[in-house]
Amino acid sequence: SEADFLQMVVGLARLKGWIVFFTWNSQHSPAGEPDLRLIRPPRVLFCELKSEKGKATKEQDNALALLALCPGVESYLWRPHHWQQIVDVLS
Repeated sequence: SEADFLQMVVGLARLKGWIVFFTWNSQHSPAGEPDLRLIRPPRVLFCELKSEKGKATKEQDNALALLALCPGVESYLWRPHHWQQIVDVLS
């Protein structure tokens, strides 16, 4: 499930020394807010997590695209099949 995937990514990030901020309940967040904000200076990551079949909303795609235009900020849309990329990025 997406919740299990989130817990796996959060666990790995914390293990690798990242400070993890996440949206507890999307009902009280602006549309498009990425699931995770990860900080381990000098890097800042914004990550949207989806199940293999989950679809990003237009607002999520737009937010990630805008973040990608910000120097020094990394943005990702990750699915479980991206696990090796996730490990590489967070290492």
